[in-house]
Amino acid sequence: MLRPNEVKRKLAAGEEVHGLFGVIPDPAVTEMIGHAGYDFVILDTEHTLVGPERLEHLIRAAETCGLTPFVRVPEGDPGAVLRALDAGAMGIVVPHVRGRADIDAAVRAARYAPEGMRSLNGGRGPGYGTLPLPEYLAAANDAVMVIALIEDAEGVDALDAVLTGGGIDLVLPGPGDLSQSYGVPWQVRHPRVQEAVRTVRAACARHGVPFCAMATTEERRHDWRSDGVTAFVLGEDRDIISRALRGHRGVAPG
Repeated sequence: MLRPNEVKRKLAAGEEVHGLFGVIPDPAVTEMIGHAGYDFVILDTEHTLVGPERLEHLIRAAETCGLTPFVRVPEGDPGAVLRALDAGAMGIVVPHVRGRADIDAAVRAARYAPEGMRSLNGGRGPGYGTLPLPEYLAAANDAVMVIALIEDAEGVDALDAVLTGGGIDLVLPGPGDLSQSYGVPWQVRHPRVQEAVRTVRAACARHGVPFCAMATTEERRHDWRSDGVTAFVLGEDRDIISRALRGHRGVAPG
C-alpha cells in the first residue's frame, strides 16, 4: 500500500539523503542496500534486463527495509512509467531530459488529474481496496516524485525552460552520458563535464528545485555540502560489489 515518501519529507526538512543505483535485479541485493542504511535506491529498467514481475519484487524488497524505491524508466516510454508506479515505485527517474516536453510527458504519465493523466488502477497502491480510491489519487500525487536526469548538452542548455514549468521534485546529472555528449566519453572529471554539472546545480538553485549530486567519495560530498546540497547518489551496487570482491581476493583494480 502507498506509504509516505520519506525521501521527499527529508529533502523538504533539509535533511541529507543517500542512495544508490540498483542495477542487479535481485531482491536480496535491494534488501542489502536498505539494511546498509541508504535512503533510496534507483532501480534501473533502462539498461537492466528486468521484467515487470521482477521489478515488483524489487520494490517489495525495498519496502521491507524502509528503502524508498525509485525506478529509472526507458526513454520516452509512458507505459513503463505507469507499470513502475502501479508496482509501487515512489518516483520515476526520467532519462535524457532535453527539453520541457520530456518533463510534461513524464508528469502526464506519473500523476493523476488534475496534474496529469496517469491511468486509473487499483491493486497495490490503494492496498487492494483498503484505501478509498479518491483518497489514494490525492496521496499518490503528493508522494510520487518526478526526477529529471540531465545527461545531454542539449538538456543543460535548456535547463531554465525545463525547470520553469514546475512538476520536478529532484534533478540528477548524468556525468557518464554528459561526457559523451561533450565529446569526451567516460572522462567524467573533464573540466567541460564538471562545468556542465555545476551549471545544472546553479539552475536548480535559481529555481528552488532540489539537486542530487553524484558523489562517490566523502571529499566530493563535502564539497557539495558546502554548496547546500543534501541529496547524494553514492554509486551503483554492481561497482561496489565488484570492488569488494576484488579487494577480498586481493586483486588490484583494473
